[in-house]
Amino acid sequence: MMSLDNRKTLFRLPIELRWRDLDAFNHVNNSNFMTYLEEARIRWFDSFYDNWSVDETAPLLAAVQMNYRVPIPYPASVAVELYAERVGNSSLTISHTIVSEDGSTLYADGHVVMVWIDRRSGRPTPLPEIVRAAAER
Repeated sequence: MMSLDNRKTLFRLPIELRWRDLDAFNHVNNSNFMTYLEEARIRWFDSFYDNWSVDETAPLLAAVQMNYRVPIPYPASVAVELYAERVGNSSLTISHTIVSEDGSTLYADGHVVMVWIDRRSGRPTPLPEIVRAAAER
């Protein structure tokens, strides 16, 4: 499994590419990279937190940074790897890589910032303890 440094992997999601993921240049369209990341984050939340989005609070995507390193050809199997980069009071920065299934090719890397908000006020709210604990493992 490829890692850019000694970060502990929070979650790894294998993904089989679909024909519809391709664009006119016959490689995975850049917008699908974001969909892969979203799916990995949702699956990670689901793996430890039954009610990660509740009536009172919810995570919002505050920022996304993506470095496209190499086009993903078709057919291929890839994996999205998530890492805790920073755990804040109301936010979590999750760095990510999209790699070949065997980890030998880095297709993309970057990070997202998730902020937990109070749904009524729209203001930041403390990071749920279960999220904090999962990120700090």
